Amino acid sequence: MADEDDAKKQKNAPEDAQENAQENAQEDVKKESDNKSQKTGKIGCLLPWIIMAVIIIVCAGSGFALGRLFAGSESVQTPDSGEQNQLTQADKLRGGDSKEISHENWYYDELEPVVANLDEPGVTRYVRVSLTLEVDSEIDPKKGTAFIESKKPLLKNCLAIYLASLTLEDIRGDRNLRRIQSQIRDVFNEKLFPDSKPQIKNVLIKEFAIQ
Repeated sequence: MADEDDAKKQKNAPEDAQENAQENAQEDVKKESDNKSQKTGKIGCLLPWIIMAVIIIVCAGSGFALGRLFAGSESVQTPDSGEQNQLTQADKLRGGDSKEISHENWYYDELEPVVANLDEPGVTRYVRVSLTLEVDSEIDPKKGTAFIESKKPLLKNCLAIYLASLTLEDIRGDRNLRRIQSQIRDVFNEKLFPDSKPQIKNVLIKEFAIQ
């Protein structure tokens, strides 16, 4: 009997081994399919984020390209306005034709007299001043005259304020008068031509009366 059982076991051993191998193979296939499904699930979760990242990068690149394009077009279209803004007041008043520009300075003689109280405590003393302006020859006389006419109230106001800061000692003697001429010229140039070289070359005194 023992021999028959052993014979049956030996006979069934290959079949059992084959069944075990099939079961192991099925388990391996199942594990592989499970792993693939897990990887596919992870990729499926990441896919929307990847698509959003690609869209953001593409939009950013397009926006940068459009910005460069518009910036380039603006820089091409606006050089004339930039050049006009860079023109100084003196440039605007120059003569149009270089052949018509005189090489001699010209004079503006229409500035009305200015009266101002001197800075003398306890005493009422005032000075009456009338001036002639010598203007650079580069400035067109017609344009320059019209420009100074438009600025005449400003010039008279500046002159009155300056004179009111002087004392009797400040205006006595030829040395002081030359200093006053120089200072008035500098004030006028600062007000009329702040962005260019001085165009008022000299201030001539027509009247300087102290009372």
